[in-house]
Amino acid sequence: MATGACPLCEADGGLLVFRNDSLRIIQASEAGFPAFYRVVWNRHVAEFSDLSAAERNTCMNAVVAVEQVLHSELQPAKVNLAALGNLVPHLHWHVIARFEWDSHFPAPVWAGAQRAVEDEKVAAVALRCLDINRRIAEKMAP
Repeated sequence: MATGACPLCEADGGLLVFRNDSLRIIQASEAGFPAFYRVVWNRHVAEFSDLSAAERNTCMNAVVAVEQVLHSELQPAKVNLAALGNLVPHLHWHVIARFEWDSHFPAPVWAGAQRAVEDEKVAAVALRCLDINRRIAEKMAP
């Protein structure tokens, strides 16, 4: 894929929470999943193995930082990590807080819904994400 046609080269891909020279962390706009974050490598590469050892360390440290904040702030049933890139072959990691009440749990967020969305619970998590975004940015700051 040419970088000119890559949506993650052209835009942040969500609400920007943190950015440095290497990567950015965004809160994705995924209906029903307010605590859905992505760690996006700024330079267009398709595979994790395209990064140097030091860059892989930087990337994974960011993934861990987001996971730790989500875990400590929300106490989810699980935090899912994924780096698929099938539709958007630009290196990015999904970091998603999951709850037993979420519409797709225990299935992946990309599977079919298991139950109706609980709007009040989704809204409560979304409200908490305002503080979570600040905590992620603080944790990533040098």
